[in-house]
Amino acid sequence: MQKISVIGAGSWGTTLAVLLGEKGFDVKLWTRRKELANEIENKRENTQYLPGIRIPSSVIADHSLKTVLEGSEIIISAVPSEFLRKTTREVKRYFKNQIVVSVTKGIEHSTCWRMSQVIQDELGKQVKIAVLSGPNHAEEVSIKMPTASVIASKDNNVGKLVAGCIATASFKIYQLDDVVGVEICAALKNISAIATGICDGFGFGDNAKSSIITLGLMEMNNFGRHFGAKRGTVYGLAGVGDLIATCISRHSRNRFFGEQLSRNKSVEEIKKSMHGMVAEGIPTTKAVYEYSKKHNIEMPLTCQAYEVLFEKKNIKHAIKDLLNLI
Repeated sequence: MQKISVIGAGSWGTTLAVLLGEKGFDVKLWTRRKELANEIENKRENTQYLPGIRIPSSVIADHSLKTVLEGSEIIISAVPSEFLRKTTREVKRYFKNQIVVSVTKGIEHSTCWRMSQVIQDELGKQVKIAVLSGPNHAEEVSIKMPTASVIASKDNNVGKLVAGCIATASFKIYQLDDVVGVEICAALKNISAIATGICDGFGFGDNAKSSIITLGLMEMNNFGRHFGAKRGTVYGLAGVGDLIATCISRHSRNRFFGEQLSRNKSVEEIKKSMHGMVAEGIPTTKAVYEYSKKHNIEMPLTCQAYEVLFEKKNIKHAIKDLLNLI
């Protein structure tokens, strides 16, 4: 039986731990807070991040990284992007050349690096790594709604092994080698989701929202191609598929964040109301905006999103300026 460590007990990390536990794997789930680990062990449920889903006994929750990583063969990294580097640095002490699967969708602000690059920077270039992405809301995967996603790895054997571990009858996995494209798409769709949330908040309707999604897809393609992303990735599950799901879903944290912004709530107020959930589109917007300005990549939607989020620009003025720019 393969031993798998899941680092991060948010909704997605917990969902994957449950999925793997139900498949018969020996799973250890790391939580930063000791009280959350105790709650999961006692109630067999993560009431804060994944309420209503029973966690099987094959999943052991613990706040000790040493205990969670001991003897594991695969590490699933489900830590929010802003905490990924620090957590991976802590993981390094107990790292024994396991396969690492990154499931975080974001870009590091200080470097504009993808999540797999951050992991490799901390664990070494030789690390065997795969990336899981696609339209895969935890709320639906956890109740076994039909879902299709992708596993991307430069090593075909690693990708095949990870896909085999994670795939189920209701969770279809496709294997790709375009790690760059998959991670760029995973990050940029969150910027568009914030913008479509603003559309929903103002009641602009489907026409405006579809225009925002289309513009977001163009920016995803422009930014991705700069880094060598494949066209097929952008227009596949990891790109347009995830973009649509994130922009229209009631489960989307980033869409929710945008909707709350349109109601004149501050960034701090919205973060507090999310009770520990993270809208990855916020740091991603800053990273992508700064990089695109430096390298002359045309990103009008990202530009207006940045000015709203970080320069307190009036949202209605931003919408007007966006219409004039495109």
